[in-house]
Amino acid sequence: MLLRTTDPFRDFDRLAGQLLGAGLGTTNRPAVMPMDAWRQGEQFVLEFDLPGISKESIDIDVERNVLTIKAERVAGNGDWQRLASERTHGQFSRQLVLGDNLDLERIEAAYADGVLRLVIPVAEKAKPRKIEIAGTSPAADHEAIEA
Repeated sequence: MLLRTTDPFRDFDRLAGQLLGAGLGTTNRPAVMPMDAWRQGEQFVLEFDLPGISKESIDIDVERNVLTIKAERVAGNGDWQRLASERTHGQFSRQLVLGDNLDLERIEAAYADGVLRLVIPVAEKAKPRKIEIAGTSPAADHEAIEA
């Protein structure tokens, strides 16, 4: 059996969310899907928390340098009475603008245990490289500049 205790702060949070809209980040309706991002060697890693989401309902799209992730958590239907509803249901999405230093053609995605993981390699053009110096004498270079 589910017991509900009275918590005036939780009730106030729920009321504020209902009156002011879903974009407040209340416990009823988080504003965005949580994300961690870091650089690991020659690649960037992004992880998004998507608990209770089926892999088939996740859509990942890249257009130019904008990464869009969409997902949907379907509310259960059946012959039952809902006693509490604190998890977000429905469609939600997140967009990130990615830099030109990333290779958007080689993004890898994996989904396990409610975590979507994207690995984006650094583009070859953005990697550090050595520049060779031509083997001419300084006097010849100076004469060529003056000419």
